[in-house]
Amino acid sequence: MHVKPVASALHRVVAAGRRVAAGWAGSPRALDVLTALSCLALMALDLPGLAAADNSLNGPAAAAVLTAGCASLLVRRRLPWAAYLTSLLFIGWLHELTLIQFALYSVGRYRGRRAGVLATAGYVAFALAVFSLPGWPEPRAQTLSAFLSLVVPIGVLASAVGIAAYRHDLVRELDTRRAESAVLQAVQDERNSVARDVHDFVGRELTLLTVRSEVLSMRARESAYAKDFEELADTARRAHLVLNDIIVQRGERAATPGVDGLEGLARESGRAGSPVRLVMDPQARELSPLRQAAVYRVVQECLTNAAKHARGETIEVSVTADARSLRIRVSNALADRHPARAPVSAGSGTASMAERVHSLGGTLTAARTEDAYVVEATLPRG
Repeated sequence: MHVKPVASALHRVVAAGRRVAAGWAGSPRALDVLTALSCLALMALDLPGLAAADNSLNGPAAAAVLTAGCASLLVRRRLPWAAYLTSLLFIGWLHELTLIQFALYSVGRYRGRRAGVLATAGYVAFALAVFSLPGWPEPRAQTLSAFLSLVVPIGVLASAVGIAAYRHDLVRELDTRRAESAVLQAVQDERNSVARDVHDFVGRELTLLTVRSEVLSMRARESAYAKDFEELADTARRAHLVLNDIIVQRGERAATPGVDGLEGLARESGRAGSPVRLVMDPQARELSPLRQAAVYRVVQECLTNAAKHARGETIEVSVTADARSLRIRVSNALADRHPARAPVSAGSGTASMAERVHSLGGTLTAARTEDAYVVEATLPRG
């Protein structure tokens, strides 16, 4: 009777363990632990020599000392100098050169070029002094030969790799920030564009409302409704002033075309080598100017993306409308071959499309199927 609850509890424990393992496996801490274990495995190969010739440590004591030394690599991101100083101690005491490679790499990787060069110079100077001491187990001639052929290249290579990784991290972080900045700028530009469209279209309606109210006020001057029409005209004027105050105009801008501009976009795309099959519901021409502008911008961005990534493929564009919603669907077949050069793209086009659609209460999805790339946007009819 208790088998089912036990099995359910075991299943939950296993699932929780998998989630923890999946989250931990890709973490920096996991990489640090793997690095420390790798260093320990390499140093363990020298345990017989440490116990027999290099010093008086026995096998268990040598294993404990090596484990403690490798443990310094667990803090190599925050305290790379701790692993570095520990590795110098291992060189002077155990004549062990494995840990210093990981330590020099860590200093260069997480502290940069200046720290890496300084650490390498200190390591070479310290190693030269240690190799010159009378207590080194090999004859002096062999010591100098090993120093020049092994010690110096080890330090320089490990530090150089770490510095290169540090520079790569800087470049990658810079690229990430640039991409994020481009997306944020595109979103902000789209917000400004939507705000200007709102100003243009809503402002026009408010102007018409003001004029109409003033005309009605003049006609009803002698009636009981004259005051009401005057208040309505004043309210419309105040609303227009508030709209002007909220939405700041930034320079002159051509008005965004509506759905009538889609045929022009299709012709331009065809001349550029990407033919377009456009299907548009006649009801789309009855939409508000703001929604027509959204349709135009979404289709324009989709055609631009298709020209970049699938030049020569036919693009299917459909705009349908019913009593409640407006739907835009743009699809293009995937290119058979990848272009010789990757197209120049900031990756912000989808973000700007989504910003415009979401600002109007709609949704936008962009997905790759087995043989096509499809963008679908749905807007409330409004």
